[in-house]
Parts: sequence; structure tokens; C-alpha cells
Amino acid sequence: MRLHNVPSPHWQKGFFDHVLRSGESYSRKWDYVRENPVRAGLVMDWREWPFLGEIFDLEFRDDRF
Repeated sequence: MRLHNVPSPHWQKGFFDHVLRSGESYSRKWDYVRENPVRAGLVMDWREWPFLGEIFDLEFRDDRF
């Protein structure tokens, strides 16, 4: 961002973070993010979005014990 003189902060105003605690939560959040271009009216189906990228399966485990 510094290369392009973009001032901080780089996040959308009013954003919030969320801790993913399970694989189910991860899947639900990915589904939500994937549908954003559809909700914004940019495409009819999320598969049409050219900037989709890739999603990887993650193994969730609790290392606290």
C-alpha cells in the first residue's frame, strides 16, 4: 500500500474481525464472502466473479490441552 501512497487504515470503515473456532464456522464465513458480489449486484452467480480465488480445506484443532 505504501508503494501507491494509500493512507492507513486500509480496512473499510466500520469493519470488525471474527475468530473462526470451527470448520463449520469457516465454511459459513466463506459462503458469506463468496456471495458478496452477488449481493452487490455485480454478478448473478458467485461462480461468475473473476476475482474468486481459491479456498482450501483447513483442519481445525484445539491445541489448548
